[in-house]
Formats: sequence, C-alpha cells, structure tokens
Amino acid sequence: MNTAREAYVLTSLRTPRGKSRPDGGLAGTPPLRLVEILLRALVERTGLDPSAVDDVVLGCAAQTGAQGGNLARTAVLTAGWPRTVPGQTVNRFCASGIDAVALASALVRSGEADLVVAGGVESVSSVPMFADNGPLWSDAAVVEQIGSVHMGIAADVAATEEGFEREQLDAYGAWTQRRAAQAWAEGRFHDTVVPVTDGEGAVLLARDEHVRPGVTPEDLATLEPAFAELGASGQDALVLRHLPELGRVRHLHTRGTSPSLADGAAVVVIGTADAAARAGLRPLARVVASAAAGADPVRMLVAGQYAVERVLAKAALKPDHLDVVEFAEAFAALCLKIKRELGFDDDRFNRNGGTIAMGHAFGATGAILVGSCADELARVGGRYGVAAVSGAAGLGSAVLLERAS
Repeated sequence: MNTAREAYVLTSLRTPRGKSRPDGGLAGTPPLRLVEILLRALVERTGLDPSAVDDVVLGCAAQTGAQGGNLARTAVLTAGWPRTVPGQTVNRFCASGIDAVALASALVRSGEADLVVAGGVESVSSVPMFADNGPLWSDAAVVEQIGSVHMGIAADVAATEEGFEREQLDAYGAWTQRRAAQAWAEGRFHDTVVPVTDGEGAVLLARDEHVRPGVTPEDLATLEPAFAELGASGQDALVLRHLPELGRVRHLHTRGTSPSLADGAAVVVIGTADAAARAGLRPLARVVASAAAGADPVRMLVAGQYAVERVLAKAALKPDHLDVVEFAEAFAALCLKIKRELGFDDDRFNRNGGTIAMGHAFGATGAILVGSCADELARVGGRYGVAAVSGAAGLGSAVLLERAS
C-alpha cells in the first residue's frame, strides 16, 4: 500500500438551493432525484466513466423516509451507473458533506481507492428537521443530561457570551446577501450549478432561491427575534441549568441572520493525479488534511471553528496562511466570532456569500463549500483554503485545500 499518495479535488457540481417550503423551487423534487441529476451530469459534462469510480460517499443529516435506505447506493442504481459501483451514506449532521469528502480523501490517500465521488444531499421539504425522532431531540432525559438545545438557541447563547449586538448581526446578514447577489451576477457559479428539471425537461430551478439582492441592515432590523418564543418555552431554562453563569439568553438572531433552510445536493470528485489523467480531469486542489471536533452541546456551533483550528494545527499552518475561507454560516454570531478570533478579513471570508444568503441544505452544505473553496482558490490565485461546518450536538468538521496549479 502506498501511503504517500495525494488526494485531489478534480471537479464539483451542485444543484441550486431551493427554499424549504411547500412553494419552494425544489419542494416537489425527491432527494434521490437531486443526486441522480448530479451523477448523470458528471458523466455528461466531464466524460467521467462511472465504472472507474471506486465508491460514492454521500452525507445526509436526516436518514429516514425519502432519505433513508442508503441514498448513495440507491442513486447509483437509479442513475444508471454500473451496479458494480458501491455507495455509502454518512452522517455527522450538518457537517456530513464535509465528512463525505474527508472520508473519500482518506480512502484515496490510503490506497484503498483511486477515484471517489463524495457529496451530500438534503431535502428539508421532503424530510423535515428532527424527522428521524432521535433521542438527541425526542428523549427528555437525554436532552436534559447533555443540554441538547435547539441550534437557534445555541446561536443566541453565542451572541450573548460574545457580547455581540443586534446591529452587528444585521450588518453581517446584509453583507452576506450582497456577496451572494454579486457572485450570481458575475456568473461565478455558472460552471458548477446544474439546473434541476422535471420529468419533461422543464427547468424547475436554476439559481439559489434564497438570495435577496438589495437587502439592507435597516430591512433586517425590522425582523422579530426568531427564537425568543422557543427560549421562553423551556429552552432558556435548559441553557441556564447548564450555564448558570450566563444569567440570561439575549435573543438577537432573526430569519435574516440565520441559515435559510434549503433543499439541494452536491458532488465532489476526489482522486489521485493518475486517476485524474485517466479520467481526463485536471486536479484543482490537493486535500492537505481534514479534522473533526467536538464542543459542549449547549455551545454547539463553535465546533466548526474548533475544526478549523485543529486542521490548521495538523498542517502546521496559521490562519494568516489561508487565502479562502468557506465557513458555513451557522448564524451570524458564529461568523463574527471566527472572523474576530482568527483574524479573517472580508477579502478571505465567504467571498461569495454563505448559507444565510443562499440556503443550508444540511447534508449537502459541506460538499458545496469544498467545491466552492477549490473554485475560489483558482479564481483568486490563492494557495490555501479551508471549508468548515458546525453541526448539532457540538460537532464540527473542516477540510484544508491547497491549490494544485
């Protein structure tokens, strides 16, 4: 076994992200079809021979109902790929897509595989949050024991502890919307976004549906706090039983400063340089390292930052070495926190907007960010970039890339 092999990002594709509501652009499209569309598009757009793929690894946060039954393997079969291609579905909640890429890269580096399709999918319209009814959110004793608070409450805990004000959160929410609108206007996603069509070929959605060009901090200032009622229902009391020193939870996040729930899917092709040459693909970025991290579930959303710090330490790099940072916007406060503590300026951080503006399709988000990181490194001529996501129960994952050429 050759342990010195390198793993590279060779190409990536994604669907647009639709609003997770009954009238959303992808609400009527099953998650299985979203993955099928991307697997077929990989072949059509790149000439990839699917028989050369050693595995398909998909992240998915709610693996039940329409997302149950190992969607990766099912999609391989229904997309018409050879039955010899295996598939597996992994779950680290919102960080699942990052973990799919990390696992694919480990398989390639270890010599267990030469070419792997990694990615993720989530249709919150088809499978709502908490639909799997796991003990993390449904067993009262478990919830109390570990402090399993709602993600929005954890975001308000972060805003409270860090001393952020509502005006700062609103300013960030408007900033990421401007970035996303500009990126779409400049065609930065043209080569990677695959329009979703119905059975007759009519386009259902071709752009990220949540983007709101022209939104201002003043617009966002009119929105009511999104989680105050949830806090009053018992969540704040749960927080204070675990963090009595906090005193109170200030409810500052709104719909405009929270990640927008979305439906979508993404795939990233990971392979060796030799596999890339055989497939007619050019390596975009080397996967330098990956890292997972855990955090206190009451403060769960800090785990993405911890994963970034851990992956940088593994590579003996510092935050200043990064030219591109793709950080899942798990609420505005966590973005302000990592920017402040790791010194990420606007020229490096979420250059094309993030999940507050374009939507958070849980299992797909990490794969979207890895693809975007590789593309953005090429666009700006940077050397190092990182993609990272925080997830429920205090989980976070990160992947560090180095531009290949």
